[in-house]
Amino acid sequence: MSKRKIILLIMFTVVVALVLGVVYLYQYKNQQNGTEKNTNFFSSFLPFGGSGTPKPGDDTLPTDISGYIPSDEAGTHDVKLKKVSSVPVAGYGVFTKEIYKDVPNPDLSASSRDEFGNNTELTAPPTEFVPFLRYVDRVTGNIYQTFVDKIDERKFSSTIIPKVYEAYFGNKGESVIMRYLKEDLPTGQAGNKTIETFVGNLPKEYLGADGGVNEVKGFFLPENIMDMGISPDTSEMFYIFNTNDIAAGVVLTLETNTKSQVFDSPFTEWLSFWSNEKMITLTTKPSASVPGYMYAIDPDKKDLNKILGGINGLTTLASPDGKMILYGDNNMTLNVFNVDTRDSSALSVKTLPEKCVWASADVIYCAVPKYIYPGTYPDLWYQGEVSFLDEIWRIDVDGQNATIILDPMSVQSGEEIDAIKLNIDENQDYLFFVNKKDSYLWELRLR
Repeated sequence: MSKRKIILLIMFTVVVALVLGVVYLYQYKNQQNGTEKNTNFFSSFLPFGGSGTPKPGDDTLPTDISGYIPSDEAGTHDVKLKKVSSVPVAGYGVFTKEIYKDVPNPDLSASSRDEFGNNTELTAPPTEFVPFLRYVDRVTGNIYQTFVDKIDERKFSSTIIPKVYEAYFGNKGESVIMRYLKEDLPTGQAGNKTIETFVGNLPKEYLGADGGVNEVKGFFLPENIMDMGISPDTSEMFYIFNTNDIAAGVVLTLETNTKSQVFDSPFTEWLSFWSNEKMITLTTKPSASVPGYMYAIDPDKKDLNKILGGINGLTTLASPDGKMILYGDNNMTLNVFNVDTRDSSALSVKTLPEKCVWASADVIYCAVPKYIYPGTYPDLWYQGEVSFLDEIWRIDVDGQNATIILDPMSVQSGEEIDAIKLNIDENQDYLFFVNKKDSYLWELRLR
């Protein structure tokens, strides 16, 4: 080999060694900084790969439009976000329960002891009221419960009701309503299915007693109830069923099982919401191409008053005092309507009202999609053709301020959440929701 070729070979070897050294140092620096992105040095200079227009069902997501930037503490947020249930749930309720306080070292004064140092006074230990949850297993219909601050899931009932689609709790947790489909024809034959609605009475739990596992007994409401809701104080339920092509709305008092019809209409497709003791809202079932309307009933007066109308894809959620209506349209625009002034204003986020909950008369918590594919809404989401990837937002209605509380994808577990059935505890310390993707119950500690 000539001297010139030897020199060229040595130079080529040196260049290759330098390049490999730079790659190693670049990767090492990334590892020291705790980053996992772009550790492939050459990928920064080879921007190849397919990218098309995203559509429902594609793995490729559009650009994150939320503007959310995780804080330096993002890695500790998983302490605030917890999966509550070990099973998919059909529904849940949030209540308060009286328990004995844990007093590890009670103060026994000298006046309560005898000459031998024994305690002579029998005083009841102090108690406190804490939030707890009850929820229904979608598969078996069994009821579970747990405290909110310390997840300790325990089975409360053993009665089997297979494939419960919806469940509600009333009467301060002492009543349960389960809805499921009954096969009208033998297995394997095509035919219609009947919607069954079962109202069960749950045994009262006494202070300091371990209730164990219980049997649920109750009765059935009329078949094919189309929609229902629970009053704010949980003592009553409102349900709609169709009879002779007429929609009838009935109020049922859960403790006494007394009924009173408060509404009837030749239009049969309604969604109801009981916002306060004087206001039950009725909204026509939404579709992107159909104008929707919202009405309100006073269950005492049995009247029907129009609130909103002529809005395509209309969905609604009334505030606790009934003076503000959160509503959405077929553009996923979230608006607030003032019942007194008849004025509307658009909020700065895009989501659906059923992905929100009123915490007070002017504060809302919402699950807001990071990405929204083009399409017909809310139809695509109802039909299950689109699933959202949500963040949790707090919205101040008066000040028109919106703040991201949490991006579940930023926590260590990296959960993909499409939140529904949002609720909040009495002290507004916790936000609860069900993940539409798998029906598991979650809680988010707010403070």
